[in-house]
Amino acid sequence: MPPSKTIPAGEFKAKCLKLMDEVEKTGEEFVITKRGKPVAKLVPAIGGSERRKPFKFGCMKGTVTILGDIVEPALDPGWEEEMLREWDELNKPD
Repeated sequence: MPPSKTIPAGEFKAKCLKLMDEVEKTGEEFVITKRGKPVAKLVPAIGGSERRKPFKFGCMKGTVTILGDIVEPALDPGWEEEMLREWDELNKPD
């Protein structure tokens, strides 16, 4: 992140909306001063790695491997009955 720019409060007041747009667009920060002393900081609402980058269609191409059939159900028909049988077997009194 580039160092913060310093801007006097009077100039900030006159250019506030323009500076807010610049901060949103570039991520640049501004330190607002009053009589030469820092009193506030204008920073992006979403900072650093959290800033959204433009979406590029196809950017995930080649990152996924499909294993097996993606159309058929993942579990075999009748799996519920089998699970209930196993559950009953585990929970029957000794």
